Amino acid sequence: MRWTPEAEKAVERVPFFVRKRVRKRVEEEAFRSNAKLVRIEHVQRCKERYLNRMEDEVKGYQVETCFGPSGCPNRAIGDDEIAGLIEERISRRDWRAFLEGRVRGTLKMHHEFRVSVSDCPNACSRPQIADVGLLGAREPALTDETCSRCDACVEVCREAALSLPEDAARPVLDTERCLFCGQCIDVCPTGTLREARRGYRIVVGGKLGRHPRLATPLQGIHDREQALEWLDRCLDFYRDRSERGERLGEILNRTGLDALTEVEKGAEGSRRKKTGSGRHS
Repeated sequence: MRWTPEAEKAVERVPFFVRKRVRKRVEEEAFRSNAKLVRIEHVQRCKERYLNRMEDEVKGYQVETCFGPSGCPNRAIGDDEIAGLIEERISRRDWRAFLEGRVRGTLKMHHEFRVSVSDCPNACSRPQIADVGLLGAREPALTDETCSRCDACVEVCREAALSLPEDAARPVLDTERCLFCGQCIDVCPTGTLREARRGYRIVVGGKLGRHPRLATPLQGIHDREQALEWLDRCLDFYRDRSERGERLGEILNRTGLDALTEVEKGAEGSRRKKTGSGRHS
């Protein structure tokens, strides 16, 4: 649906984390009015409804995605289904009802549990300020194939994680600098660099507000199923420790990240025990 410049400008002033939802509501308002063009009056009517009945707009969670599925050339991973799977996992927990039981007062947008999926390290969907953020990753590895010393991998790496010293037979990879975008793999003409692993880096506990906090990275690169398992652990961790509907980052400030990673260690121990029991039966 087309928008007038005035209406577009008004929506641009809406906070980014609800802007997509607001645009959808405004277009629904225009559609109900049988309008073919979104005008400023449609924006104003939605604004009045939102301010007077904000609680009705709160779903309990948000799942944000980047522009990857629309054809972004920077995608490190192309999983068009994971956002829907995340939404399904949270929705079946009846998260809004859970929050209503914890929040002291009216539910507001900042009470929602936020998950953000970015298909590459550019992080257009801002996973660093989400409760759980997923960033697409492709881990490069060196092979025994002869390097042609074309320098393509060095030139494409914006993090300067690759170098090609004069006395080296192949590139030198600095894993501390690497953001796992995979672009060096794509430009290597000899196969000296290959993809060792593909999946998601996970960050947890990000938030804005009066006391902002950047999300903390978890170790490793995780495939789709592992990422969804981590989401479940974060939701369980939040549910068990939330006192008043605060963000996950506030809980981690109290408990430390180790309290969350210990949940994974316990789960891993249980899996090993079951596997071992199965072998002996």
